[in-house]
Amino acid sequence: MKKELFMAVDLGTSFIKTGVYDLDGCCIAVVKEAVKSEQPAPDVFIQHGEDIYDSVLRCLRKAAEQTGDMASDIEAIAFTGQMAGFMGVGEKWEDVTGWSCSIDTRYTPYAKRQTAEYAEDFLMISGTNSPLFSAKYDWFCGEFPEEAKRIRKYLMLNGYVIGKLGAMSLEEAVIDGSLLTWTGLADVKGRKWSEKICGELGIPSGYLPRIVSSSDVVARLSPEAAGLTGLRSGIPLVAGAGDKIAGCVGAGNLKYGGMLFEAASFGAVSCMVDDFRPDRDVRHFDILNGAEPGDLYAHYYMPGSGITQEWFINRFYRREGEDLGSAYRRMDDAVGEISPGSDGLVAVGMLGGTVMPFDGDLRGVFLGHSWSHRPEHFYRALTESFAFALSTAIDRIDDLYPEYRDREKIRVIGGGVHSPNSIQIYADVIGKAMETVSRDDAALWGACILAAKGVGLVDDVAAFSDRHVVPQRLFIPDRRNGDIYSKLKEQYNHYSTALSPLCRDRLNK
Repeated sequence: MKKELFMAVDLGTSFIKTGVYDLDGCCIAVVKEAVKSEQPAPDVFIQHGEDIYDSVLRCLRKAAEQTGDMASDIEAIAFTGQMAGFMGVGEKWEDVTGWSCSIDTRYTPYAKRQTAEYAEDFLMISGTNSPLFSAKYDWFCGEFPEEAKRIRKYLMLNGYVIGKLGAMSLEEAVIDGSLLTWTGLADVKGRKWSEKICGELGIPSGYLPRIVSSSDVVARLSPEAAGLTGLRSGIPLVAGAGDKIAGCVGAGNLKYGGMLFEAASFGAVSCMVDDFRPDRDVRHFDILNGAEPGDLYAHYYMPGSGITQEWFINRFYRREGEDLGSAYRRMDDAVGEISPGSDGLVAVGMLGGTVMPFDGDLRGVFLGHSWSHRPEHFYRALTESFAFALSTAIDRIDDLYPEYRDREKIRVIGGGVHSPNSIQIYADVIGKAMETVSRDDAALWGACILAAKGVGLVDDVAAFSDRHVVPQRLFIPDRRNGDIYSKLKEQYNHYSTALSPLCRDRLNK
């Protein structure tokens, strides 16, 4: 008997991940493939499009093998993954620039210059404080002018992979609406390219992909790609959504005022809203398009927060031969024994700077450590720093959207849910209950829901998602700890403001 299955491809920074699901939300197969990267110098992070595509093909092939005979029942494939980056391709889809994500910070001087000149347009039209795509365009054209002449289309990573899998023409290249904000080039509310911004930056519209909806079927799996993956030719390819938005779909964060915290490599909080209200004064959050037309998210993003925690575990805590999960669990137990405030140790934990508001200088500071502090103190201080930043951003979202301020809880997804003492820190600092859910695969599952809608097997995405998410553990904030953290949050924000020029002086020497 034929069973309707759906496949999702998550285009991550370190791994490509593929999942196959049925309409009951059951995962039939899941595999991942590492993605090669090169880091030849500080601030340089290079990934080649051909390497990424090869990893995608291997991942699809392994997923098809795991699915077995049922692979012929796959109705559609949808895509999710990184939401900030830049790639330029030539006339035959050859990678010219490499995939340049936010970790590759060579573009930072260009971002500063663009932000200084066009910050108001970026925020009020594109909804962003962090126009990454536009700045990387400026950087590449400025630093590599001869290579830039070969470029015929500028893409996000999902558009590149879909184009290759579907053997599309360059004129057919796509970007889904959820990915528009961090290009800095779009009218987010109108879900179209901004003539004003593109004109100011001198970017011809012909170089940009066409904008589609997250559930649109945009191509079909080509015979060549089918032969390389073991999947049947002609499977519909659905645009999908960026990982933050697909995570909201998969975790059921689809009601206005609902808030989702992703405790992951790139931590973030997303509050679903029904109105475009940019943070003009403090610039503490961006506004993203949701998967459905008209839906928006007030979104705060912590670049590399989870990567910073993993860096600390690997460099200073993990024992020889110990698996990473065991090291995390051991650290989480140790963190639970330390009092709020980490015995006077303060961290500014963004090793790559902050983006909301944009500050590429403020990074990697510890204050107040003494001979009595152990690795777990430093780790807890890092976690507290992320919680302070997150709480400050939530305060600002609630200032501009007061009608949603009284939410009872915040849903939380991501690998961080397996560190309960860390989640408790977030609950105590923010002052809201944190609720984990039954799905630890929200982005993959969310992309599959969008795939099912794309081929007409799901009508109401919100209702369908809600039926497949079950609340799990509730972390209730400790009010006594909250009183302590309220003062420490003020201290953290004061230190962040005061330290930024000192960090800038250090970097400029």
